[in-house]
This record gives sequence, structure tokens and C-alpha cells, in this order.
Amino acid sequence: MNTSPEPTQRTHQRIIIAHHLIIHGYGHWISNDPRGSGSDELRQDKLKDLGPVHKGRKPDQPSREELRKFYREASQRLDFEHVWFDSAKRQAVAEAFGETIASQRYTVWACAVLRNHAHICIRRHRDDALTMWHKLARSARDRLRLFADIADGHPIWSDRPYKVFLYRPDDVWRVVRYIEGNPARHGLPAQAWPFVKPYDNWPHRRRK
Repeated sequence: MNTSPEPTQRTHQRIIIAHHLIIHGYGHWISNDPRGSGSDELRQDKLKDLGPVHKGRKPDQPSREELRKFYREASQRLDFEHVWFDSAKRQAVAEAFGETIASQRYTVWACAVLRNHAHICIRRHRDDALTMWHKLARSARDRLRLFADIADGHPIWSDRPYKVFLYRPDDVWRVVRYIEGNPARHGLPAQAWPFVKPYDNWPHRRRK
């Protein structure tokens, strides 16, 4: 996953204004996923023979059956079973996010909680992207562990944070639209979480 150090506030005259954080469920998108991944190494030898790691999205994508076959084999080698988020678990994740966002005074412009991962578009903050990712993931993990069908000690989330830096309002608008459209793409109802604020073209403060 994208775990490179946080760039300074200015990088070649570019200023980070927001982050696209993606929190993947445990075992749902592993490093040598045939679609490609954000990783450049595989940390578990037991998965090595399933295929090489390809950093980034592959130009030739696998069929659905190929992907299912890959994960049928991979799931047998994982330490825990996959957790799928039904409506009650998605609600629990969102509530945990909301509490963390309120307590840390984060500003969130889009959020989608899906069956096996979540997307958040979050404004730059005194906490860096990795810190925000970990705080949000930890709060949702602790809330989900209250469900009886989740094994004790289950990590819930992948331990590799994924973040994308956003430098311009156009980048934020693009990510907001993408996140807002995600539930429909996954066959879920539209989502409207109370902690999400409409994007106002910050830092220019002029709505498009």
C-alpha cells in the first residue's frame, strides 16, 4: 500500500489540501492481488506462489472468475476469515468514524462504507494522513469487535494504510464524486453520513 513518508506542506510549490484514505478489510485486497495493488512487496511467504506483486493497477484486468479463484486459494492461507460488512456493520463503522471525526475535529467531505472497505476524503489537519488513517481504522475496529460473529483478535482491517494526497480543489471534487458514487457501484443504497460536510472549494472558499 501507499506508505511513503508524508511530504512537507510544500512539494515543488504544491500544497496538500486533503487526503483520500482507503481502509481495506483484512484479506480483501492482498499485495499480490491479480488486479495489482499499492504494494511493492509481499510480507507473507505463504502467499508467494499465488503470483507476483504488481504495484499499481494492471493494464490487463483479471476476469471475475479468475479473481474469485485467487481469493478462494488465498483465503485458505490467511490467519482469519474475511469479514463482510452488512448494513449493521456498515452503520457501526460509520458511527465510529463520526465519533473520531468529532473528537479530533477532522473535516470530512465524502465517506462511503462498503461491504469490505471504506473511502474517506478528509481535509488536511495537524495529524498527518497516516495518523488519521490509524485513528479512524482503530475506532471502527474496536466497534466491530463487539459483533458476536467476529473472532477474538481479528484485525478487521488490512495493516497497510492506503492514502492519496490531493493538491488542488479539482482533485478533491473528483475524489468526492468518486466516493459518493461508490455505494451504487457496489449495489448499495446511497449513503448520507451526518459527519460529512459539503465541499466548499477550500481553500478558495468558492463553490463551483
